[in-house]
Amino acid sequence: MTKNNTNSKRAASKGWIIWMSLLLALTVIAAGIALYWQYKHFGGAKETTAHTLSEVKSSASIEDQYDVIVVGTDPEGLAAAVSASRNGLKTLLVDGRDREILGGLMTLGWLNSIDMNYVPKPTVLNPHEVLNKGIFSEWYKNIEGDSFSINTAANAFHDLVRKEKNIDLLLKAKSMEPILSNKQGQPTLVEGITVTKEDGTKKEVRAHAVIDATQDGDIAAASGVPFTYGLEDIGNKNAKMAVTLVFKLKNVTPEVWAQISKHLKNDDDPMSDANEVSAWGYKELYNYPALNPERVKMRGLNIGRQDGDMILINALQIFNIDGLDAKSRAEAFEIGKKEIPNVVKHLQQNYPEFAKVELAGTAPELYVRETRHIQGEYRLKITDLLENRDQWDRIGFGSYPVDIQRLTPADTGTVVTQPAQYAIPFRSIVPKKVDGLLVIGRAASYDSLPHGSARVIPVGMAEGEAAGAAVKIAKEAKMSFRELSASKENIAKLQEVLKKQGMELEPFTIEPPAYMTHKQYEGLKAAVTMSLVGGGYKNEFELDKVSNPQRMVNYVNRMKKLSPAAYSGDASGAVKDISEDGRKKDALSLDQAAFTITQGLGIKVAKEAALAELTKLGAVEDASLNTIKDKEKLTNGDTFMLIKDLQKYAESKQAK
Repeated sequence: MTKNNTNSKRAASKGWIIWMSLLLALTVIAAGIALYWQYKHFGGAKETTAHTLSEVKSSASIEDQYDVIVVGTDPEGLAAAVSASRNGLKTLLVDGRDREILGGLMTLGWLNSIDMNYVPKPTVLNPHEVLNKGIFSEWYKNIEGDSFSINTAANAFHDLVRKEKNIDLLLKAKSMEPILSNKQGQPTLVEGITVTKEDGTKKEVRAHAVIDATQDGDIAAASGVPFTYGLEDIGNKNAKMAVTLVFKLKNVTPEVWAQISKHLKNDDDPMSDANEVSAWGYKELYNYPALNPERVKMRGLNIGRQDGDMILINALQIFNIDGLDAKSRAEAFEIGKKEIPNVVKHLQQNYPEFAKVELAGTAPELYVRETRHIQGEYRLKITDLLENRDQWDRIGFGSYPVDIQRLTPADTGTVVTQPAQYAIPFRSIVPKKVDGLLVIGRAASYDSLPHGSARVIPVGMAEGEAAGAAVKIAKEAKMSFRELSASKENIAKLQEVLKKQGMELEPFTIEPPAYMTHKQYEGLKAAVTMSLVGGGYKNEFELDKVSNPQRMVNYVNRMKKLSPAAYSGDASGAVKDISEDGRKKDALSLDQAAFTITQGLGIKVAKEAALAELTKLGAVEDASLNTIKDKEKLTNGDTFMLIKDLQKYAESKQAK
């Protein structure tokens, strides 16, 4: 070996050691940052301070003409107004809910914990990176964390708005009606609003565009936009998720918060936990003995820290409330205010950490989860979330679980699926039949199931930011929003504007999850779309688990609500000769499944002949039967394939 070679190897060895040392140092630094983040967000019990609420005033005068009118001062509307203003548009922001502060559901409904959307592949340096950037992140950096002081939040919203010279603000409008133009052969055009101000005077305000950021799609409905209500689209016309009255507790000192955190961290429920500002758990409260059990149920506590030694709790669910009806909302307040003192007493008596807490009030506004779902140029589907789909006209992303809260006290609620990431298309905020209008927030064009995820506020704020910028793009291109929604060139311009505003809208692909590669995935898609099955937070659909006779009965009876004209019978008749125990424990055979279907359809046929009859009618297809391995022990996947065929048949019968 030569001296030069030896020196070269020594140098290489030394270089390798230096690089390894640097790598080790970077790893230690990254771990340190991660540990600090964990301590900051999951550790301490620091003092919370009081924040003075800044006064919000309406503008001195309101003009006759604006580029855009944004109706609603919930977070979605604020994002829309700020985005429109930053794009040089003269903007009127108006609210009709007698509010004195900005922020709506978050600051007056006291929903002070944010349902966040996180990137599917976190890094050590950023283990909880948020998908929604832009104006949402701009606001979020000025509050305490994923739970916040409502005064801090309201002030942060106010700061965003008052810094914009292009925004005029009008609060406490008594009523608002769209100004409509109806030309023969053309869609209805929204040309502005007629507003009745606080003093009772009326004023017509014209605009190039109106953005409906009301929680319930009020302007859209008044303009003639078609919509579904609650779970109407999956056959439950009168069903809707429970509403909640958030309440406040005082005497929650740092020591008490530390006790709450300790309780949750030591809980055997993996879904229970706490950080510096948020806590979630106490699932045993599902068994809370309500004073009004027919109208009220508790869920596990969602707790957010508040100014001083106070917390806000989102947990009391109230049923059979129509969020569109003032009398029904008033009834919800009455029910909640009678029940909440008993809830607090229960907490005091059963949990040492709550022994000295006291009730400090209830929210001024009700938390209504669901009312109208408009029909737009694209209706977000549950399969978009199940398959983690991107969209060419993406304006934001979601990843929150599809969380369908209880519909009745006897219901348990369900998590349909946990998407990794999906895109919100611009087409979903463009309503059918009406031009000059965009609809953002929970009333946007989603089916009721994906609404369980897409209704969260960060998604709505992304839609708002996109809507504000879209008015400028459409105006410059001399296009309607409907025309814009079909223009790939101009949607690309919109996306570039949003990126410059801080949003991240890059295309993405997600590796197909295991259930999508299953041979019976087409059956699973049908079952999920009909809300027959949920996979929970881990997407455990149990396709290969053996089913039972009662489950098949439940499926067919549930499908009857979707296509009632196709079902003249009662599927329950198929199990009348099976014991109560056997209905839930016996393996489901193909003959029994077919007999259950014929019973539901009202076809009088013997059990042994049921499958042949269904095959003859085209209600069961050979391709589905060929996926079944064991005809005496049908799996969930097997039943889903039968259900897929049955639904296709039922829809054809329903259409006749």
